Amino acid sequence: MRLVDRIASARGEDALGPDPVRLARQAPADAEVATLSARAAQVQPVEDLAARFVQSEAPGHTGDGLTALRARATQALFDRLGSKLSSGDIPEEQLHRLVNSELQRVVANDPTPLSDADRRRLITEVTDEVLGYGPLQPHLDNPDVTEIMVNGPDSVYVERSGRLVRTASTFSSEEHLRRVIERIVSRVGRRIDESSPMVDARLADGSRVNAVIPPLAFGGSSLTIRKFARTPLGIGDLISYGTLSPEMAELLRACVEARLNIIVSGGTGTGKTTLLNVLSSFIPENERIITIEDAVELQLQQEHVVRLESRPRNIEGRGEISIRELVRNSLRMRPDRIVVGEVRGGESLDMLQAMNTGHDGSLSTVHANTPRDAIARLETLVLMAGMDLPLRAVREQVTSAVDLVVQISRLRDGTRRITHVTEVQGMEGDTVTMQDAFLFDHSAGSDLNGRLLGKAVPTGVRPRFVERFADMGVSVSARVFAAPAASPGRRPMSAGRV
Repeated sequence: MRLVDRIASARGEDALGPDPVRLARQAPADAEVATLSARAAQVQPVEDLAARFVQSEAPGHTGDGLTALRARATQALFDRLGSKLSSGDIPEEQLHRLVNSELQRVVANDPTPLSDADRRRLITEVTDEVLGYGPLQPHLDNPDVTEIMVNGPDSVYVERSGRLVRTASTFSSEEHLRRVIERIVSRVGRRIDESSPMVDARLADGSRVNAVIPPLAFGGSSLTIRKFARTPLGIGDLISYGTLSPEMAELLRACVEARLNIIVSGGTGTGKTTLLNVLSSFIPENERIITIEDAVELQLQQEHVVRLESRPRNIEGRGEISIRELVRNSLRMRPDRIVVGEVRGGESLDMLQAMNTGHDGSLSTVHANTPRDAIARLETLVLMAGMDLPLRAVREQVTSAVDLVVQISRLRDGTRRITHVTEVQGMEGDTVTMQDAFLFDHSAGSDLNGRLLGKAVPTGVRPRFVERFADMGVSVSARVFAAPAASPGRRPMSAGRV
């Protein structure tokens, strides 16, 4: 059964993505492990932690009684547990239970009247502040939040369901925000201070963190966390979200199996890595895959996968291992496929050379707004490699290596859609010739909520690379390339070259 038929028959409950009830039940346990990772890296004296924490005021508590109770509970917690909080000798789950038990006892013995809701909220906030990431912890625990952006102590935004939303979460002061940032980076063995005011790191759960503090960040420290999906999205998820159609999925599956070299193009936050991960899932199980990334994000499920990650220079300015070095080294590792998370420098030349010298079927991403911009971007990156090559030679290198550009965009309604599936055909004179196989149709407009109703549809043109499908034993349905019939008053999709 073809992929398009399997998908069409399975677009019931299984196509709707993970069960939200199950995710909600798992979130507290998962968050408990994630927020307590690498506790031994914290070396601040317990007395200092207690003093600083008592001075800060948790967001959401405006009553003097609650504020005073919070301070008393915090001080009692540090008095009773002392060095146990930062020694690293107690297993993380046991420490979390111990803190929760002590807080329950302290709050129960305090005369301040509290409703059950206030009691639970107080215990949660104190626990988050001592063992987690303070005001950010609820957003880290929320599976619907994909990104967290802090623009100073009074401004916390999250991305939820593709939309940016300002939250009610705040930090009590710049110092409070700095303490949370220091806690985050210290747990991954990094430091941030005036001599090193910018950090890019990966948390234990895979989430990516970028922090910038004054003097580089004017008006308050900045923190960005891109959360790592615990369960990778599959092709059925992208179809149910409307990112692509079953017919497009059928074509992309065939392109990967037929070992076409594919570039995923898009802007920041458009879902390039997610799409790259889904495309990589089509690679057969019997092939050896080498993945190369700045920070490991891909979650390939095949058995024969080697994951490589670049390394920044250390405090002394030594020890850097670049993406380009890893790409070169991967060629000596007998790869069947090379998957580069993103090309942004001289490594693009080495990747293109690999594509042109027997390592076909490679995949990568690039920052660009259109398929043609993606090709131009690759040309620029090759020139950055320091090779003294004429532009035409560079262009020929790019067009002979890349077979397909898949453009993904974040539209004005916040949704992520594949807008182009474009074949790179070659060159005519000095011009790169490209042909759209799928193109996003905006003519459907939007619904009453502003959600766009359009989708990418076939242009009706059969790509040249389809000839390779038969050679590789790959088949696709003829309807994959069938252009939709034009409705009255609607102009047909253009099938011209781009």
